[in-house]
Amino acid sequence: MHRIAVLTSGGDAPGMNAALRAVVRSADARGIDVYGVRSGYEGLIDGELSPLSARSVSSILHLGGTMLGTARSERFLTVEGRQKAISALAAHQIEGLVVIGGDGSFRGADVLSHECDVAVVGVPGTIDNDLSGCDYTLGFDTAVNTALDAIDRIRDTAASHKRAFFIEVMGRSSGWIGLHSAIAGGATDVLLPERPTDIDELQHRIHEAFRMGKQYCLIVVAEGDDAGGAFEVAQRCSEGLAGVSHRVTALGHVQRGGPPLMRDRVLAARLGDAAVTALIDGENRVMVGEVHWEVVRTPLEHTWTAVDPPNRELMELMDRLAR
Repeated sequence: MHRIAVLTSGGDAPGMNAALRAVVRSADARGIDVYGVRSGYEGLIDGELSPLSARSVSSILHLGGTMLGTARSERFLTVEGRQKAISALAAHQIEGLVVIGGDGSFRGADVLSHECDVAVVGVPGTIDNDLSGCDYTLGFDTAVNTALDAIDRIRDTAASHKRAFFIEVMGRSSGWIGLHSAIAGGATDVLLPERPTDIDELQHRIHEAFRMGKQYCLIVVAEGDDAGGAFEVAQRCSEGLAGVSHRVTALGHVQRGGPPLMRDRVLAARLGDAAVTALIDGENRVMVGEVHWEVVRTPLEHTWTAVDPPNRELMELMDRLAR
């Protein structure tokens, strides 16, 4: 392996820059040239590749977002688009490609690797934590702590006014952020895409909490919950919450930005280095992830076909503690 490329794709996540830095410096230490691809697969189609050195990734470890940029690419879904991407890789004599992203990014990498001779290795970079083959994805820990910080601040206001707050967090099809931030934030209830929501039961739980003497209620709502987002849930609950003042806050994309926390920085360092090692070992179509503190390699296809839902024990714990 003499020359590799690296790209970030899909939604940005804290720790992507730290992983990029690890890939470049790990490869450089082993005498491997690295090219960075701008704007994900869209940039690969347009041939936007440029050399990266150990110095060119200095002072990015602590930065959120991705210095390479990222984009959704409709063109990459076509054979013609992928052929242009393959031509760009061939023109730069790229032998291996590291893709930092989520399931959509890995699906693209898997298809690409079947159509050309370039080996691909994935690094799990998504705040949703919705990939198999790793305990946590890059960005998840930071995103949860960002949501938790907001929840802690909202609690102060909720308690001052004796209100119920419906707080929407990210998670269209994954409740990991919602569940972890709800437990850590002492929420009264959490609504997740992985289980159906009973509005009548939610109303009862809120009334019961205030009846038992609570000064506030925090209801964390994952945006993909079957009852709708926080605004819709609050609207559906409003008639049954007579006498209870309530407000809605949607945290939105604030959960994606900001500097990665320690856990994401260390994870990024391990996985970026592990991705380069996997390419040197001749691996192809695998993702590197951390499971029980050990770095493992998982077939790319397995990462999106065998996704584990949020831990049921944690869901049951949440229900027991929410009193």
